[in-house]
Amino acid sequence: MECTVTWTGAAGTRSHMGFVAETGSGHVITMDGAPDADKPANGGSNLAARPMETVLAGTGGCTAYDVVLILKRGRHDVRGCSVKLVTERAPVDPKVFTKIHMHFTVSGQGIPASAVERAIAMSHEKYCSASIMLGKTAEITTSFDLLEA
Repeated sequence: MECTVTWTGAAGTRSHMGFVAETGSGHVITMDGAPDADKPANGGSNLAARPMETVLAGTGGCTAYDVVLILKRGRHDVRGCSVKLVTERAPVDPKVFTKIHMHFTVSGQGIPASAVERAIAMSHEKYCSASIMLGKTAEITTSFDLLEA
């Protein structure tokens, strides 16, 4: 796996802290910093997600992928899955995530709550590389709603 990240914020451009990530699979992700009122040359222009937001999004994608796959492999009729991640960060550099709560909403027909609970646990204990890495610095908690659809 590889990724190349290129700064796009050269002098004279709208965003001083813009970046483009080109993934090994041929996709592009844009990132930008938050505006800095005290030091405008150091801030971004709020034109894209923050780099740490992309870390969080990737983690959500990784774990939701696992949950859906585990449920499908268990022959459950899963029809939807989303996960909302809410974090707390350390107050000083490096402002690592210190707490992450993931709330899953899974929909389908006849899925037992125990199957969803098991899928989430398996993701966080065995399969989701991203959440397992982040678990080294952050306390990760989970919850879920199961909807009949």
